[in-house]
Amino acid sequence: MDISVHENTESMQLCYESVNGSCPRAIRSTGVRITLYLLAVLAILVTLFGNMLVIISIAHFKQLHTPTNYLVFSLAIADFLLGCIVMPYSLIRSIESCWYFGILFCKLHTSFDLVLCAASIIHLCCISVDRYYAVCDPLKYKTTITVSTVLIMICLSWALSFLVGFVIIFLELHLIEIKDFYYHEIACFGGCTLMMGKVCALVYSTISFYFPAFIMVCIYTKIYLVAKKQARTINNLSRKVQPINEGNSIASQRSERKAAKTLGIVMGVFILCWSPYFVCDSIEPFIKYSTPPVLFDAFFWVGYLNSTFNPMIYGFFYSWFRKALKIILTCKIFAPDSSRINLF
Repeated sequence: MDISVHENTESMQLCYESVNGSCPRAIRSTGVRITLYLLAVLAILVTLFGNMLVIISIAHFKQLHTPTNYLVFSLAIADFLLGCIVMPYSLIRSIESCWYFGILFCKLHTSFDLVLCAASIIHLCCISVDRYYAVCDPLKYKTTITVSTVLIMICLSWALSFLVGFVIIFLELHLIEIKDFYYHEIACFGGCTLMMGKVCALVYSTISFYFPAFIMVCIYTKIYLVAKKQARTINNLSRKVQPINEGNSIASQRSERKAAKTLGIVMGVFILCWSPYFVCDSIEPFIKYSTPPVLFDAFFWVGYLNSTFNPMIYGFFYSWFRKALKIILTCKIFAPDSSRINLF
């Protein structure tokens, strides 16, 4: 993500003292650096541990092998990979304000950063479509959202994400408008800065965030209105004596609405976490890249924290996740036939 290198040179030292053209290095007190490292490492560990539990739960327990959970499983993989291969290096870059891992790895790191961010929002779009059919058109849900359909969604989500992330960086599409400015004013040895021209910033932000977020908001608004209508119908029916099969249908609808509500909260948290970064990223070329580096660091770390919050949301709203968590942590997962334990 973007890290500007313009700061007051009086508070800087060089990343590589013996190299000409070295990037400046921010000077921070030992106490501040230790505090930042502790907080960031805690966020990384929670991200890894939480998403790993989601992955293990859905992979192990057969009762969780549903189309919706396959999408959640793939989303958890994206969040886990972010905590595994992106956040640790971003941590060092943010606190030390230097990049010590080489130019090629900088491009790879930035590409995966874009890939995993795009993968998250595309998966959330797919999940919103899944929930739309489950709540708004339940009679067609099982024939429309099949395992094969979901697997195609997942493959396309990852393929599009890798295409966007790697093409932008390795073909340097982000520098087409600002190549001279970047290489003469910004680029330095020991830096890993992603900057975008006006057109690229607007196109990338629109494709990766604004348009998908708008679509998801529209879908979940429709889901909310339909669920509200269904709730009134169920309240009226509950006053009468219901046949067993109709009672089961009502319970199923309640379950689907609860799942839609939970995943809607996941989407809302995603939008809240990533909005500051994408808003800043899209206007940055128009204000001559004047956003303070510390503020930009804060914005994209708030975005990263979205991957930390998702498992917490599952744990708070899903009883099956809490039960699966208890089974995993108490090592009962290794018992014979543990994969067939009833979690509901």
